[in-house]
Amino acid sequence: MKKITYLDHAATTPVRPEVLKAMLPWFSENYGNPSSLYSIGRESKGTIAKAREQLARLVNAPADRVFFTGCGTEADNWAVKGTAFANSGKGKHIIVSAIEHHAVLDTAESLHGLGFDITILPVDRYGLVDPDTLKHAIRDDTILVSVMHANNEVGTIEPAAEISAICRDKGVIFHVDAVQTVGNYPVDVDELGCDLLSASGHKLYGPKGVGALFIRKGTRIKSRLNGGGQERNRRAGTENIAGIVGFGKAAELAIEEMRGAMERSSKLRDRLRDGILERIPDVRLNGHPTKQLPNNLNVSIEGIEGESILLRLDMKGICASTGSACTTGNLEPSHVLLAMGIPHEICHGSQRFTLGRATTQEEIDYTVDALEEIVKTLRAMSPMYQRNA
Repeated sequence: MKKITYLDHAATTPVRPEVLKAMLPWFSENYGNPSSLYSIGRESKGTIAKAREQLARLVNAPADRVFFTGCGTEADNWAVKGTAFANSGKGKHIIVSAIEHHAVLDTAESLHGLGFDITILPVDRYGLVDPDTLKHAIRDDTILVSVMHANNEVGTIEPAAEISAICRDKGVIFHVDAVQTVGNYPVDVDELGCDLLSASGHKLYGPKGVGALFIRKGTRIKSRLNGGGQERNRRAGTENIAGIVGFGKAAELAIEEMRGAMERSSKLRDRLRDGILERIPDVRLNGHPTKQLPNNLNVSIEGIEGESILLRLDMKGICASTGSACTTGNLEPSHVLLAMGIPHEICHGSQRFTLGRATTQEEIDYTVDALEEIVKTLRAMSPMYQRNA
């Protein structure tokens, strides 16, 4: 089997052995429904409570304000739609940034068809939202602002605390999509000042199929699903116990190891960046140079298509991305890079490398060697690059 160099951890992460071990009994041996009163049901309910506490500690939240969902996308949908429907009597104006994940952007767009007014907040060339621009965009009928903690494509970390202060002063609910940061970068709901915060299990070495939404006490929000009254009548449906257990275990491990993992990833990311810039001409760095996730590197390589690079990297066993994995197959350039003012032709040459806890220096060096060779080959065949040379 070909050795895989996996550099797409922003898309998903492998389930850690410790996480899988914690999950396995809940698929077969411990099968009680947590809504049941008998002992094996109470055992299931207790383990959900433990996982809730583990995740709550990771984001410094009260455990009773953490609600489990089916994924990060569901958490985003719940935050945006639930807030909109619960507060429509006050107003129907919602503000989202231009670089949000489609789980937020498309949800906001769906509300536009129901009579809500959506403002798309611009970003600068680094992908940063300007708090002053937000302040001037808020109106008397604004009910929600949604700005992600860090962008999934370019890794730029947003000024969430400044944004939350503005929202609090204006009496506007603030939602943070923290899917890329929870477990990988420090997240404290009080420091961020958010009313709502979304997270996802499979971004921090937990399983797919489980997410969470933090809801600050007093925040007006409609229930996501109606039915059996699970999640304290907030999100009906029999709980994914194994997934929740895995999410909790992954959160526990992240608390113990995050700082060291961040430092290690940052050094390897810088080695990858420096190697690419030193050996490949006409490469543009995308994202903020310092306000940046430690494991994220996004570059635009002029004169060739990102998909062509990606396929040749794959032939060499290297897994990367041209942007968000959720939009793979879409031939349109990244909405994030376009919002940052990057020209279409340069957007099409983008590559995203996101490192993980198992990434090695040897893999980084191998990737730089492979990318240099691929770019030389593709540029030799590219009339567009030859014209620019």
